[in-house]
Amino acid sequence: MRFSKGRNFLFRIPEGREFLSAVNEFAKKHNVLIGTVSAIGTLKNPKIGHFEEEKGQYKVIELEGTYELVSALGNISIKDEEPFVHVHVSLGDSEGRVFGGHLIEGEVFAAEVYIQELLGELLVRKPQENGLSLWDAEED
Repeated sequence: MRFSKGRNFLFRIPEGREFLSAVNEFAKKHNVLIGTVSAIGTLKNPKIGHFEEEKGQYKVIELEGTYELVSALGNISIKDEEPFVHVHVSLGDSEGRVFGGHLIEGEVFAAEVYIQELLGELLVRKPQENGLSLWDAEED
């Protein structure tokens, strides 16, 4: 697939908001249907996930306390006919240890977010037999 660059957004999520909900709302408000997402900041009591193939679901890892959002990287596509934000994170604790995985939720202490909108054919997430919702695979 080929995409062209659209708009760029750089914004801060207010303290106390849930990270994914805030980014999803921003995408809907600004009609961003396809794009990339990156962020830095700090999250409180985040929940991250690791997909367990044999069970077809995410194992939820609940982290207590405040964690540096060392890196967040993801994308925006369409799921259930609406913009859907999918983000993976690296989270650092006060001892310098890093935890990573699929972001399930996290309360924002501080979050600075960058979205690069892409223009082109829509990417639509569809339920798969393995339990994930994925885009169609690119064929040769």
